[in-house]
Amino acid sequence: MPRILSIDYGLKRTGIAVTDPLQIIATGLTTIESKQLVPFLKDYFSKEPVERIIIGMPKNWDDTDTHATPLVHKAIRELKKNFPAIPIETVDERYTSKMAKDAMLEMGLKKMQRRNKALVDEIAATIMLQEYLNR
Repeated sequence: MPRILSIDYGLKRTGIAVTDPLQIIATGLTTIESKQLVPFLKDYFSKEPVERIIIGMPKNWDDTDTHATPLVHKAIRELKKNFPAIPIETVDERYTSKMAKDAMLEMGLKKMQRRNKALVDEIAATIMLQEYLNR
């Protein structure tokens, strides 16, 4: 069964998570430079079947766009152009970075480890994906 891939897109870094083949559990895959997203995905898709991409849509608490919303729209256009056969779905990413930091604290990570923004992005992508699976 193909996987579902989750993207927490940012200006500098992008966190990526995937499901297991049975689409039960979300697992962090990696964090990459955002400009490397398409080449990374081309390589990944050549090795693993993916049936859907979910990408976090940044919104303010009142549902207005944030400064990052146009960046995500641009990334979606690029993904659709490069991977037209894979459906892309947006999900609410509000509070996922805070939830990721809280999860890191609960895991007992030291302060320096919790400052690792790449790890925060990867965990945020994992949280988005697990919430998507739970729906």
